[in-house]
Formats: sequence, structure tokens, C-alpha cells
Amino acid sequence: MSTYTDPDAATEEVLRSNSGADRFMRRLLRLPEGKTSTAAEARSAFQKSLIITSCRCLLMYVALPFVLPVVGIASGVGPVIGLVIGILAIVSIIYSIRRVWRADHSKRWHYTVFGTVIIGFLVYLTIKDLIEILD
Repeated sequence: MSTYTDPDAATEEVLRSNSGADRFMRRLLRLPEGKTSTAAEARSAFQKSLIITSCRCLLMYVALPFVLPVVGIASGVGPVIGLVIGILAIVSIIYSIRRVWRADHSKRWHYTVFGTVIIGFLVYLTIKDLIEILD
């Protein structure tokens, strides 16, 4: 029987990147100095934000337009549900970006770009839902 050791869970001290761009992002994300997070915590936050965003997509593009109307439910509730879940997804993605940066993860810039693109799309959908609600 073999045991699995998570390489991200190693207890060795990792040197923190201190470039100008990294310092700017830490200030932008309002991260406290010296307080760090583990790679496992960052991964967990990332997974949760993806689950919330995926649930939003499944609800908005599968359940609400096709499944629920067949049953006679969800007439006109799509934008309200989309707005609530979209805002929750945005907050979750920002939280996970902060975790990735606190952990000084090697892929922090990749995830920041990925998360920002998704946030941009969610902001567009939030504005679209607000317009539909207010009309």
C-alpha cells in the first residue's frame, strides 16, 4: 500500500514574490502583510467558485429555459435568480483570487486573468438581468 503526499502541502518555507506587479496586486486585493494561506486553501476556494459559477450556468441555460417551463414553473424568475447567483459567483471568484494571492501560488497570475474574464462576463450578465428586471 502506498501513501500519497500532496506536494502543495509541504511545510517548507516558500519565498514570497516581491515584484512591483505583485505588490500592486496585493494592495489592490487589500491583502494584509505577512498573512499567508496554504495552497490547499487556495485550491479549495478556487473549486468552490467554479462550482457556484457552473451552477449558475446550469440553472440559467438548462433548468430555467427548458426544464422548469415544461413543468409550468419559473415563468419570469430567471433574471432574479440569475442576478442573485451571479453576484454570489462574483464574490466567490474574488474570494478565491485573494486566497490564491495569499498563498503566493505559482499560477496566481493565470488564475487572476481567468477569474477576471469570468467576472467580466458575469458583470455583463448581471447588467442584462437588471435591465430585464427593471423593464
